Amino acid sequence: MTHTHDEDPACEVAHGDAPAEEAGRTLVAVFASPVAGCLLRFGAELGFRTFLLEPDPARHLDGFAAARDLSELDGHLDATADVVLTDHHREEIGPVLRDLLKSPARWIGIMGSPRHTGPHVRALGDLGVPPEEIARVHRPIGLNIGSRTPPEIAVATLAGLLADRNARPGGFAF
Repeated sequence: MTHTHDEDPACEVAHGDAPAEEAGRTLVAVFASPVAGCLLRFGAELGFRTFLLEPDPARHLDGFAAARDLSELDGHLDATADVVLTDHHREEIGPVLRDLLKSPARWIGIMGSPRHTGPHVRALGDLGVPPEEIARVHRPIGLNIGSRTPPEIAVATLAGLLADRNARPGGFAF
């Protein structure tokens, strides 16, 4: 069956004949890192409201202002927020995740290999966070496309968030 792009809203958007819908989502990248920079740049292009949360004032990401704590996100950490921790080696993982889990954020994930237990599990347990709350932290994150570089990791992560936003499973299963 053939169709004209007038019959397919996605096709209309792709051809520039219709505006893309507002995403209505917020993306918070936690910890200044090369992956965070890619997430913020690509996420803005995909319609996310983007923010960087970096608690260490000595760390920065060129071109991006950073909130130093959750209160500085000025109400943007709401039920539309997707939060990605971009460094699983930081000492602040436990306290940052504990506070994020108290927020109304819709989705919280941390980068890391599925072959190892995430350091966040112990860090949160040591802070007294109950196991059912720890289980809200997604890991691994993103689509399994063999990502190795910061841009590839950001693309895989954002593709997973887009699939979720669009109520799709991701991958090539239709």
